[in-house]
Amino acid sequence: MFSELAAIDEHFPWFFATVSFVFGTIVGSFLNVCIYRIPTEKSIISPGSRCSCGKPIAWYDNIPILSWFVLRGKARCCGRPFSFRYPFVEILTGALFLLCWVLFPPSKAICGWVFMSILICSTYIDLDHMIIPDRFTIGAAAVGLLLSFIFPALHGQSGDLIVVDNLRSLILAAIGLLIGSATVLWIALFSEIVLRKETMGFGDVKFLGAIGAFTGWEGGLFAIFGGAILGTAGLVVFLLIRPFLKKRPDDDSGLFGRVVPFGPMLAAGGLLYFLFLHEPVDAYFTENARMLFGEG
Repeated sequence: MFSELAAIDEHFPWFFATVSFVFGTIVGSFLNVCIYRIPTEKSIISPGSRCSCGKPIAWYDNIPILSWFVLRGKARCCGRPFSFRYPFVEILTGALFLLCWVLFPPSKAICGWVFMSILICSTYIDLDHMIIPDRFTIGAAAVGLLLSFIFPALHGQSGDLIVVDNLRSLILAAIGLLIGSATVLWIALFSEIVLRKETMGFGDVKFLGAIGAFTGWEGGLFAIFGGAILGTAGLVVFLLIRPFLKKRPDDDSGLFGRVVPFGPMLAAGGLLYFLFLHEPVDAYFTENARMLFGEG
């Protein structure tokens, strides 16, 4: 099947790229529903999309990206504003789906679509509610293991050796899950001892395990330290622009002392590794292993 897809892609290189982006925006629209409903334990199937005033949203007002701009960010039924987050998540998902298709063979691209969807949902739910639901941690880890076995290309296995490459890919996913979750768990425990307070939720531990299941142990480790670097860079930018931001009258908490979700940073690190940095990061770990343990 994938060879046939490759042949079509060779003759019509724009076709699947366009389909992947459009499909990504549709998935992004569904992710918006998941982000809003899952933390409140509402069904993501029923009822259909509704405005905050309670009226159903017509299908022609629910077209990804386009409807928000046609309606100028306001509901047709009552004129209430819709957050720009909705089209942004749709655009982001479409763009990431497109990147996966362009950068990887079809089997790994499909796995990437699942991984990107998990990262997006986890990020926004963590930002909104300071939690990452188990379906995006334990459930995502299980999906990562399953996809690793079905599509060995996810972990760089050719798939030529039937069953053997599948098992190798599954083992690499399991190692990534265990090393990723164990590493962040020990960091959390050590930080708690030093600072005498909880510094990281157990959801982050499980979430890192899920990232490791999709990326291997190298991606899991990079997500921790790469995410920390990204978080630090974001904090520096925030400190620079904070004097120019409008402060709410009731906001007297200050910057420090606030709880900052670590899940979005882990997601950003995992995303960068999966899409762009897997080769240099893997080479870095390989070189350091050679220096420590010798050529053998």
